[in-house]
Amino acid sequence: MKARQTPPKRHLLTAALLFAMAQPGWAQDQADNSKSDDEATELDAVEVKGILGSLASSMNLKRDSQGVVDGIVAEDMGKFPDTNLAESLQRISGVSIDRSIGEGARVTVRGVGPDFNLVLLNGRQMPASSIQETGPSNSRAFDFANLASEAIAEIEVYKTSRASTPTGGIGATINIKTAKPLENPGLHANIGLKGVMDTSVDNLPDALQGDTWTPEVSGIFSNTFADGRFGIAVTGSYQERDLGYNQAAVPNGWRAFRGDENNWGTIPQPGTPGSENITNRPGPTDIYSVPQNLVYSVNGLQRERTNGQLVLQYQPVDNVTATLDYTYSELKLAQQRNELSVWFNYGPSASSWTNGPVAAPNVYSEIIVPATSDLAMGGADFATRNENDSLGFNLDWDVTDQLSLAFDVHKSTAESGADSPFGSNSVIGTAGFFRGTTTVDFTQDFPVLSVDLPPGMTAIDPAGMLVTGSSFRNSYMKAEVEQYQTRGTFQFEDYSRLDFGVSLTDVDNRSAFSNVQRDTWGGATNAGDYPDSVWIPDSIRHYFRSMNGSGNPNLFNQFFTWDFRTVRDLAAQAAGDGSLYLVSPDFTTDRRVNEESKSAYLQWSTTWEMAMPLDIALGVRYEETDVTSTALVPTATSITWVANNEFSVQFADPDFTTLTGKYDYLLPNLDLALHLNDQMLLRGSYGESIGRPGWGDIQGGQTINQLVRIDGGGGAQGNPGLKPLESQNFDLSFEWYYAESSYLAVGYFRKNIDNYIGVTTIDATPFNLNTPAGGAYFNAAVQSGCATSDLTCIRNYIFLNFNGQPGVTRGPDDANGNQTGTIVGQPGDPIANFRITVPANQQSASLDGWEFNIQHAFGDSGFGVAANYTIVDSGLTYDNYSLGEQFALEGLSDSANLVLFYDKGPWQARAAYNWRDEFLAGRFDGTGLPNPVYVEAYGQLDMNVSYQWNEKLSLSLEAINLTDETTRSHGRHPNQVLYATQTGPRYMLGLRYRFR
Repeated sequence: MKARQTPPKRHLLTAALLFAMAQPGWAQDQADNSKSDDEATELDAVEVKGILGSLASSMNLKRDSQGVVDGIVAEDMGKFPDTNLAESLQRISGVSIDRSIGEGARVTVRGVGPDFNLVLLNGRQMPASSIQETGPSNSRAFDFANLASEAIAEIEVYKTSRASTPTGGIGATINIKTAKPLENPGLHANIGLKGVMDTSVDNLPDALQGDTWTPEVSGIFSNTFADGRFGIAVTGSYQERDLGYNQAAVPNGWRAFRGDENNWGTIPQPGTPGSENITNRPGPTDIYSVPQNLVYSVNGLQRERTNGQLVLQYQPVDNVTATLDYTYSELKLAQQRNELSVWFNYGPSASSWTNGPVAAPNVYSEIIVPATSDLAMGGADFATRNENDSLGFNLDWDVTDQLSLAFDVHKSTAESGADSPFGSNSVIGTAGFFRGTTTVDFTQDFPVLSVDLPPGMTAIDPAGMLVTGSSFRNSYMKAEVEQYQTRGTFQFEDYSRLDFGVSLTDVDNRSAFSNVQRDTWGGATNAGDYPDSVWIPDSIRHYFRSMNGSGNPNLFNQFFTWDFRTVRDLAAQAAGDGSLYLVSPDFTTDRRVNEESKSAYLQWSTTWEMAMPLDIALGVRYEETDVTSTALVPTATSITWVANNEFSVQFADPDFTTLTGKYDYLLPNLDLALHLNDQMLLRGSYGESIGRPGWGDIQGGQTINQLVRIDGGGGAQGNPGLKPLESQNFDLSFEWYYAESSYLAVGYFRKNIDNYIGVTTIDATPFNLNTPAGGAYFNAAVQSGCATSDLTCIRNYIFLNFNGQPGVTRGPDDANGNQTGTIVGQPGDPIANFRITVPANQQSASLDGWEFNIQHAFGDSGFGVAANYTIVDSGLTYDNYSLGEQFALEGLSDSANLVLFYDKGPWQARAAYNWRDEFLAGRFDGTGLPNPVYVEAYGQLDMNVSYQWNEKLSLSLEAINLTDETTRSHGRHPNQVLYATQTGPRYMLGLRYRFR
């Protein structure tokens, strides 16, 4: 069992604060008991709470709003329906979520991905930061895992555009509203405690396991004073969670070819040596794909989340209200990993294939005789920290009975970075060089690996294990938003109204990255540097028991786990340089973008009293944005051949470049609501909205990837002159509120989107780098008799015959007698080709869909049902039969929810099933080449039951992913697995005590 670190003092203080803030409620409660029965009767009021109350409030929000709006309202102060906001949002029709480590993280709305859905906190634009494993982040998407739900009073999802809403949300604008004391007069205080049991930690190696049960504590204190003139609200929560996930993956993707293609990585053509080993060979015009690698990984994680908010409100006179609020969140995530992996170098192979025209391997085998290739068993240990701060001030002034004004200012930051000396993502490769012919069966959900060991060897040998390559990555991102808004409303005598406002928004984004990498994949040290006891024997099968195919008897069911820090220290000692195995604080890629936006809006609203009343809202918003992008990018100097199919770009000191861009838009909107009768509404809306490009898309400068292959490398460059996506949005819906807490709604929507940002790949020769592949030394080895695909033969020949010549440095022989060392490209060698991805506004697309909603309470039985189904469609789908670059809409999928609930007396129960159909998640896989990434259809059942012990104490039991579902993604064909992930069910046992 892994020892848990003692929580920092601030977390202990948080827990103490949560307890202390509830004490005034206890004292107040005792005082209230002294009131007479007559006084108590006079103050009593009927208030619908619980699940039914929350659903009724959400229904009223939808009915009374301008345009198409859905929402979720807390059941009570400090009691949001789900502990994860994204998990709550997925219950809304048209909203789907991306899951990360078993939890909802980011949202897709009506087929529009997370980067183009704007998140507001109390009407303010929020910054978002995130980091990627192997490079700087590009995303604008807000990660809902950063926010606990206890302080949230309501979430509004605006699906139609409106002039008063900040721009950036094409799919939707999501407004998160927190509790305010003057909106809930009087004393409110409660404290909640939970124990979380995540079953995934039990399915990990002992060294990676955390605690089975972890704590959560949350509380809220809200009170008003001075006859309701002054209010204070304090909320806080602290959560720990230990969890794990196990994954079978082809993370470096699949290389796709035409059946008649003869290239590096292709299978033998008919009539050539090795073609007899191909079963059901793809036809000449078929497309087939071969895997780059296969990895089994087991992952242990520890998560700490701290949230807090302080709200102060003052109403000196009836028509003026001032609000000062501060919101803080911190999410710390530590991860450890062990893995077993094999790489395919596309030597002699045997394979069997599915039928075309898009073919995938049923079985793919690389023939390795003698058994001297590397059986890799890498490991990782790293940690990240996400921190969010938001300080805001708001002043509401009812100037007259007709005119009201509001001024709002806030400064908010989001920062993500490494929380470990080993960086935000660190990997040490280890291997034993005893892998022979390697076979993978791809016919089931779980890809089954088989490996031949050398003759006479029945088990992997710890005496042959050593450290190979390593990578210590440091990713960083910080976003700052400073926003000033002035809003006003003028009420005319005919009850029509004019809303108006101006705002200035200044956004700074910094995204940076550095990497300390050793490309010594043939061995950085010697096996003798590591005691055999370091390598702990383990098996694979039991970590993937929930996946179909893991029981295959052909599975190579052995690998070593090991402690990262122990092996890291031994490797640093053997190398004599500890800095080789630490992160660098000096960023080699550093992108800095400033967006300054000025905006103004007008909106006129009225109701025409005809035979059927018609509500009209007509508005326009003007938006002007200036973009300045400055980027620090590394300067490449040479290419070094470091292992069979691994070439490493060498870099000198980086330099800055600056570019600019500008755009402006006039965005109209019209909302109509026809009241057919007291129960029925017919809505129609038209609006235009924009979605800003990703940060990486508008970076300055050009970067190339450090790792290069024999056929070249990849890279990227940005374009600050990109225009935002522009969407014309049409909505038509019918709503029938036929009973208390019950309604039916059907809606149609269409979005015509221009300026979609596609990725153009250009062939370029940045820095004119000479590559040893195909160079003078390489050609001499081929002329001596080495096959062009036999890279071991070629490297051995070069080291034996040209050691000491310019660019050739021979190292010690490895355990199999093969030469190691480096070969640097020389003048006269071929210039390396790089495929550089460049973003460009190049596409227009339309998507449309239907939303169906029903919510029904079965009288006073306490039982009810809420269900919705969303259909989203577009002609811009990915063509699996095309090898070229293409544009397709990502995130497009149907989705459905079914919620059954019971709410009567002291009992509340809810069973919620959420389903999302298969969708395209990306157009480039781990190869960096244009290949689709499909996330397969997924459904999850969650349940919770609560019991109100008395008016103060409630008990609850929750279950997440009750049926232990697994997730899977694939390429052009289901056999082309990319990621198959197993987590596990999670259970929460809690209590909440209301002091008032």
